Amino acid sequence: MSAFKLFDQDFRLFLSLVIPHIEQLSDGRPEDDDGTVRVALADVGEARRRLIETESTGLTAEFERVKRLARAVVALCDHFDALSGVTMCPACDQRIGDCAAAAPYDAVGSSSGPSSPGLPDEAACE
Repeated sequence: MSAFKLFDQDFRLFLSLVIPHIEQLSDGRPEDDDGTVRVALADVGEARRRLIETESTGLTAEFERVKRLARAVVALCDHFDALSGVTMCPACDQRIGDCAAAAPYDAVGSSSGPSSPGLPDEAACE
């Protein structure tokens, strides 16, 4: 089985699982709530369109099709985080808040703290 088919299967499975969660998280929230819900639902529609694309002929075309699925996965992961309020620490893969080194997004980095606002000091997460 080719790598494209394996990625295709994984991305399709993930999208089939995350789409209902995003729709559920969006349900009942006002759509004008800073546009978060509206954009999330628009990307759900885009992901659904990606799911009905048929397998492409040719290596380049198939790569592009699977890449579009991957982009839909990334977009919906971001929307899930935004709608659920769950944010993962890029250094330790823990939920922000569970990671002792997590800094608030308005914090200013310094030589003694995070190098980027909102990002934890990696050494403190380990």
